[in-house]
Order: sequence, then structure tokens, then C-alpha cells
Amino acid sequence: MFVFLYTFSLHCLLFSSVSSFFLCSSLSWLLVHLGVLGGGEWIFLFFSSWGGCGRGLVWLRDRYWRSVGGSWGVRVKVFCSGGRSFYVPLSRALTLDASVCRSEWESVVISIKLITCFSLSFKCFRRNQSLHGPSPVTTFGPKACMLQNPHAVMHIQDPASQRLTWNKPPKSVLVVKKIQDASLLQPFKELCVFLTEQKNMIVYVESKVLADTAIAGDESFGAVIQKFCTFREDLDDISNRVDFIICLGGDGTLLYASSLFQESVPPVMAFHLGSLGFLTPFKFDTYQSQVTQIIEGNTAIILRSRLRVRVVKKGIIMTNGDSEGSRKSMQYQVLNEVVVDRGPSSYLSNVDLFLDGHLITTVQGDGVIVSTPTGSTAYAVAAGASMIHPNVPAIMITPICPHSLSFRPIVVPAGVELKIMLSRDARNTAWVSFDGRKRQEICHGDSITITTSCFPVPSICFRDPVNDWFESLSQCLHWNVRKKQNYLSSEEEEF
Repeated sequence: MFVFLYTFSLHCLLFSSVSSFFLCSSLSWLLVHLGVLGGGEWIFLFFSSWGGCGRGLVWLRDRYWRSVGGSWGVRVKVFCSGGRSFYVPLSRALTLDASVCRSEWESVVISIKLITCFSLSFKCFRRNQSLHGPSPVTTFGPKACMLQNPHAVMHIQDPASQRLTWNKPPKSVLVVKKIQDASLLQPFKELCVFLTEQKNMIVYVESKVLADTAIAGDESFGAVIQKFCTFREDLDDISNRVDFIICLGGDGTLLYASSLFQESVPPVMAFHLGSLGFLTPFKFDTYQSQVTQIIEGNTAIILRSRLRVRVVKKGIIMTNGDSEGSRKSMQYQVLNEVVVDRGPSSYLSNVDLFLDGHLITTVQGDGVIVSTPTGSTAYAVAAGASMIHPNVPAIMITPICPHSLSFRPIVVPAGVELKIMLSRDARNTAWVSFDGRKRQEICHGDSITITTSCFPVPSICFRDPVNDWFESLSQCLHWNVRKKQNYLSSEEEEF
């Protein structure tokens, strides 16, 4: 059983049975063709079971969708306990059959704890494919959000106008420190003392940070350690307990902090205490005034888009013909890049690259890099790609040492869906990694699906998104550094 609520113009119809649902859908089909209902109206669906959800969507696909003669952009709004809600892009859900549709949606919901209800929101427009990625969430953690700009036109705005504000004063902070780096011990201690004693903040740290004898054995630091809240990676969920994040280290520390949050990410303030520091604009010398400014709010931020990666592993076939378990699915949120390479094999890798279900090319070489604009200045630029500002909605595809002189890096719209699989005639398996972590083997029949995530990383800027980016290009990558021509005087020009 499910309930269907349909709204158009000033009318509202409420039904509570399957037959009423079909009656209402037929009526809506007629209203569209008569011009009463436009393509911009909202349809809300409330289901009480996944079975009804799958049947209703497939019926819409077969009858309503094809009758209108166009495709819809689909967003699914999931309501969780505690009043939280977020949108999940499901651009291809209606092209699947009922069983696959249910399994796809269940994989989304299983990752959400204590769901009390859910609803689906469809906004119709006649368009086959959206070139833009899903609209990013504008709430980061339990208390932070982006300051709304009433002068924005068509979602196009000056990157410098993106500002951070707080719904409530922040009370908790996660401090992420680079492990096994003795040079960070003193900055870590100073920062924690400042946060706990002067700002009265609840400080979260990883359990393995306190395993360092230089920290645990410091008696003068013992009173601060007693106030810490600890957690363990992949075991404890702190997504609803942390208001913002402070990173002490380099770019890898920020990537690691991003991996701790598979949904909404709290604002991140990164101090340059590592080797490169392209993503870490803050200097630690004036940390007290800078942290105070963040707590007070209204600071510039940049939304760094992430990739939502889904890896599906084919079931292992036993010698007697039986299958060991069903297909295994894993999901990751990636800030920099997804790298598919040949691994330890001496053979070239051969992987098929699909875009929105269509085979566009076969990558033969050492591998391929699928990166975000943020990741375009990492592994991708070393492989010959261009550098893209993080505010540009795009996905970059860069081959690694391709066996072709004409295979150049390409940039595709952020709204597409990429899929990577081993070619049938591939001589060996491939290996995939996500921001340099979680490395695993990809065999025949396995697939890697990549889309733009709706959960970006809100990175706090030192000045603004544009100036910080060019400053990093100049200071870290020495962009366009050269010896200038000597000035010619008027006498020299005559010769």
C-alpha cells in the first residue's frame, strides 16, 4: 500500500490505494496534454514499502514518462530521524526494471540509520540530460550552512560571494593531525589547549592519535587529554557531532578528513604544516585569530565537489559452478581522483569507458584518471591534464601513458554518469584506488560507476576562492615562473 499526493495549480488530490494511484496518474497524463499541468509542477510520492515504490516507478516509466515524450530530471528527497533530510540524484532510476530499481534505492537507504519515513520529489522538465551535476547541499554538519545570496541569478554567482554562517554557535571541532610526524606535536598541543581552555570547545580526535607516546606521556598535557572525545575510523559515526574540522598537515590530511564523512561534511579549516599544501591556505603562526574568526562565522568558503563512486563486484564462481554470495557493492566519496591502473602486471591495461550508458572509448595504456576540478591539480596535471578551478562543474578524464598519440585529456559535464569496466579481451585485471586509498583489484564483470556527489567539501578560504587558488598555483606549483625578458632602451631598439 502507498499514498499518492498530487498537486497542480490550486488543486490537491489525496489517494490511498493502488487503483486510486493509477486513476490519478491517468488524470495527470490527460492534464498535461490539455495544457493544464505544466512541466514545472511538482509531484510528491509517499510510499510505505519498497515494493510499492518499485511498482509505482516502473508504471510511471512505462505509461506516464513515455506519454509526455521527454525525460525528467529526478531528485529523491530522503527524510531521516531527527528532522534531517537530503537529496539523492537518481537520474537513471526510471530506466531500470522493478527489481533493479528497488535494489538501487535500498542501497542508498541502508546507509542511513534510523529512517522513519521517506518521500520522493519529482520536478518535471523536458530535457534528456542535465549538463550540470546535482545541486550541492548547503548545510554542512549539524550547525553550519552557506549564507544565502538573494542576488544569485540562475545559480550562477561570483565564487567570492560564497560565505559561511552558523545556525547556532559551534561547540565541537574535529582536529585531524598527520600521524607519525614529530614536527606537528607542538602545534597540535597548542591548538587543543586553545580550543578547550579558551574557546570551551569539545575536541574530537582519533584514538590512534592518542596512541603516540609523545602525546599520551606528556603529563602537562594530561588535563587536556581527559577532555578529548575519541573515535575510530570506519567504526564510529561522528557526522552529527562535529561542527567543523581543523586539519594539521598537508593535502593528504585534508583528503583523509574528507573520507571520514560519506555524506554532509562540516566546514574544513586546513593549516599548511605539510610538504605541498595546495589545499591548505592557512599559516599556523596566527592560528588563534583565524580560528576565532571561523567560530564567529561569515567567512569565505569554496565548495569542492566530490565524486560518488560505486564499485560492484561480480560474485565469485566456484569450481562446482555455484556462486559464492551475490554481487557486492561498495560506495565511496572521492575528493581528488579515482585511478584505474594496471597494477603489478607487465601488460597494458584495457578498460572500457562508458558515458551515460554509451561506450565512448577503450583506454589502452597504464590506466585512466577520473578527477574532480580539485583533483585536476594533483595526479591529473602530472599526467598532462589542464588545471580547472574548483568552482567549475566538471569531471576530468585523463589517460595514463596511453598507447595512442591522439588520446588527450577531456573534460565532461558534471551531470554525466561514467562507468568503467575491464574490456573482454583484456589480458590482465586492473586496480582502482580512491584518493590514493582503499586500493582493490577489478576483475572481469566488475564495474565502477562515477557521478558527481551532492555532498561537497566546504573548504574555508584564507581570502576568497579565486585568489587562494592562484596563490596556490604560484606558490606550490610555481605556475608560469620564468625568467623575464630584459628591457630594451630606445637606443638598443634602433639596432
